[in-house]
Amino acid sequence: MTKLFDRRQFLKASSAAAAFMCVEPALAAPIQIPTVDRLSIRVLMDGAANVFYRPATVAGVKSERPPSGADYRRALHNEWGLSLYLESQRAEESRTLMVDFGYTSQGLLNNIELLGVDIRKIDALVVSHGHYDHFGGLIGFLDKYRSALPDNVRLYTGGEDNFCHRWSGAPGSFADFGALDRRALVARQVATILTEAPVVVAGHAFTTGPIKRTTNEKVLPNTSVEFAMKDGLGCNAAHYTPAELQGKIVPDEHLHEHATCFNIADKGLVVVTSCGHAGILNTVATAREVSGVEKIHALVGGFHLGPAPDAYLRDVVGQLKTVNPDVIIPMHCSGQNFIDAVQKIMPEKLLLSTTGARLTFGA
Repeated sequence: MTKLFDRRQFLKASSAAAAFMCVEPALAAPIQIPTVDRLSIRVLMDGAANVFYRPATVAGVKSERPPSGADYRRALHNEWGLSLYLESQRAEESRTLMVDFGYTSQGLLNNIELLGVDIRKIDALVVSHGHYDHFGGLIGFLDKYRSALPDNVRLYTGGEDNFCHRWSGAPGSFADFGALDRRALVARQVATILTEAPVVVAGHAFTTGPIKRTTNEKVLPNTSVEFAMKDGLGCNAAHYTPAELQGKIVPDEHLHEHATCFNIADKGLVVVTSCGHAGILNTVATAREVSGVEKIHALVGGFHLGPAPDAYLRDVVGQLKTVNPDVIIPMHCSGQNFIDAVQKIMPEKLLLSTTGARLTFGA
């Protein structure tokens, strides 16, 4: 049943929920990278659904069509954004994560129902970064399904700047792009983990923590960010420039965007980068450094190369070829230009996806 939160409930929960405030893992604590036997990813939300989608297998990674709907009057929704449902297996032990929540709760909830997703299996939640098309459906999702989740469910959010207010457009004509509201999470009794360092998630996955900037990649134009807290909404980050410290709106560098990764036995890393604003090459390098695993089995998700100039795109894809992943599965903001470039340079590695598809890695 959907839970409704009125103002009185909200204030009561906010004042009485110290146990659910943000928790920072120790920045210097080393982590033991887990290994799993199998991983499946159900695409709950992406920008398009292909009714002619054909199952395929690339380097042992299998894709399956969405299940057929029982009601012809209903269809999967598609919107600019991403949401993934990940199930992993190690021997007899299983874990389930949900990574990102699409743009709207209406679209997300519709697809969860039509795809037959079992919310009761979820062990942890992940938000990759502070863009509305990745957290927009979260609060509506919690309003409907919070009671089905573990009492102590945790939301792994990257760093403090994932709560910052963001703006689209150019200076002088900014349009509001929203902020992830921690007050709403507190009210719904969701503990928030700031992954400002690598951390193991639910015993099976790990997040990279902040993506190190070591390549020639750059954050392509996207949003601007305001480092400020206003009436409890926004972020309280102590960053590096006077403009940030004064709460001015500055170009967004996605300082604490993080990727979710799995180490598949005898295969290597599956790196899930929901947008990859810091660069897919930087993300791979950080995942390798954090895990000590060099082999990249699969790159999955949005790579934010849709707005890339041609020369820049060719350079990135050329360097990506030297990374030599077994499989590349572009979604969301990767861009048709990126798909075309991979199709040209390393077609044997390309596996396309669609809203509702299921991808399987490992035995």
